[in-house]
Amino acid sequence: MGWEALSQWGADVARIEPLSGGVANDVWSVRVRGHLAVGRLGTRSDADLAWETELLCYLDREGLTVPVPIPTTDGRLFADGLVVMTHVEGGPPETQAEWRRVADVLRRLHRVTQGWPQRPGWRSSIDLLSAETGTRIDLTAMPSEGVARCRAAWARLIGCGTCVVHGDPNPRNIRMTADRVALIDWDESHVDVPDLDLALPHNAAGLDGNAYDIAAQASAAWEAAVCWDDEHAVRRLTEVRAV
Repeated sequence: MGWEALSQWGADVARIEPLSGGVANDVWSVRVRGHLAVGRLGTRSDADLAWETELLCYLDREGLTVPVPIPTTDGRLFADGLVVMTHVEGGPPETQAEWRRVADVLRRLHRVTQGWPQRPGWRSSIDLLSAETGTRIDLTAMPSEGVARCRAAWARLIGCGTCVVHGDPNPRNIRMTADRVALIDWDESHVDVPDLDLALPHNAAGLDGNAYDIAAQASAAWEAAVCWDDEHAVRRLTEVRAV
């Protein structure tokens, strides 16, 4: 249906301007019921969108600041591939102290989502020690030597607990104000080992040397695999040590 689906949020809705939203979605600022919001149109399955929107509603109830899905006029959290969410103000973290605040929020996310079911169709980094595909990851498309390096990095995570990870906590996906930290763009969120979120600038999560190395290597391997083979993925793979 495309953006015609926006009419399911009411008669007074309007698209305003496109926003940067990655390669997988068409993202616009929209006006819904007199308020500025964000609309994201993509090709995710209904099961995938149900997982994401239910997660966001849960995190909002738990007191985390996230984009909250705005229901259609008949109460659905998404329709025909379109999700409409609250607009979140703020700027990216810049200082070491601000990144520490981000780390605190990520750890809170990890605590409140232990035991959460996996996103439909996704694989964790541990799953990919034996599996070859999962949503956007296809290890068969990577050089075999690169796959071996990625799996060696992920193997160091064996035995760690799992929870929901944001999956892409870069500055563009963080909106800070003086009194709160918001995480936006949950398109890459899934259940995995929390280390994938914690290789932050300034080592803001306070990991010891070995723990930071494990997190940094696992995170670089994940980004290489999930984005293969664009320029960013190739660069990230160079950061993963040879086996």
